[in-house]
Amino acid sequence: MSVLTPVYNGEAYLSQCIESVLAQTYGRWEHILVDNASTDATGEILRTYARRDKRLRVYTNDQHVAVVPNHNIAASRIAPGSKWCKFVSADDGLLPECLERMVGLGEAHPRVGLVSAYQLQGDKVGLAGLPYPSPVTAGRTIGRESLLGLLNVFGGASAHLIRADFVRHREPFYDEANLHSDVAACYDVLQTSDFGFVHQVLTYTRAHRGSVTFSVARRLNTYVLGHLKILTQYGPVFLAPDEYTCVLQQRLEAYYTFLARALLTPEGRKIWAYHRDGLRALGFPVSGRRLSRAILQHVRRLLVSPGELRKVVRLIRARQEDEPGWRQWWAPTGSEAVHGTRTPEPRGERVCVR
Repeated sequence: MSVLTPVYNGEAYLSQCIESVLAQTYGRWEHILVDNASTDATGEILRTYARRDKRLRVYTNDQHVAVVPNHNIAASRIAPGSKWCKFVSADDGLLPECLERMVGLGEAHPRVGLVSAYQLQGDKVGLAGLPYPSPVTAGRTIGRESLLGLLNVFGGASAHLIRADFVRHREPFYDEANLHSDVAACYDVLQTSDFGFVHQVLTYTRAHRGSVTFSVARRLNTYVLGHLKILTQYGPVFLAPDEYTCVLQQRLEAYYTFLARALLTPEGRKIWAYHRDGLRALGFPVSGRRLSRAILQHVRRLLVSPGELRKVVRLIRARQEDEPGWRQWWAPTGSEAVHGTRTPEPRGERVCVR
């Protein structure tokens, strides 16, 4: 199998990532590392490890490319004989039994195209939701419940294992127009395959200010646009027409709430331009009437909730601490707007499940 690590200026955690692969109880792997023209010590770290272990294959890009294209470059390097593909970001890592458990489940169930497991996210365990033991679930069931906001079992690319044929047969594998194409790829695979889940913590991920997540995704909240794009692409595939219509409207309502808050931030113009252009490209140009309504609703909340007012003051002062509750309020992914992932409003909310 092929473990893939695209990396740019990853010297801080790269050695720990590689060591986590070397420590695997499963031994039939190659580790493909693609250096995206790094300017720090990344290249030397890679060369040092490659000299020690021939299972490491290192490639260096002639020039720097964007994050998603570099992932596609790594995917194109999979060995012809590999049956499985496992991305692991340079600032993430695998627990020792990760490959053994994930590959073992996939090999035992030929229809499984995607395998996931619990993930340590900072100091908390994420990607829960499937009842134990549920090792295999129909892909279309997982796709539907994920789009409805009832499940969160995909995670980023470091969290899951993909059958390599799905990677080879889609060129490029990741949509380079969507920073969150790792999630989109899960839906693509599950259109024609089953989903496997190991009820064990097998990967871990870090959130730090040097990552793309902090520098771009959270600053602009690319999540809400990326996930809306995923919904419009795969909603008609996995959802009934009435479910899709309901979820789409709820996602758009959440989107306009975010846009109303974004106007108050120091980077409001950049955020506004990013989402205005992105929504137009998806066929949802910003509605002045809808935005005005969202602003009025927001003002009403401020008048009756001191807690909401404190959050707005914090927003204006650009205090962007990494707190889950704060992120959910300020930079929702969009799925918070659907049943099962958000505390209902006092008056209740529409439920999109049939």
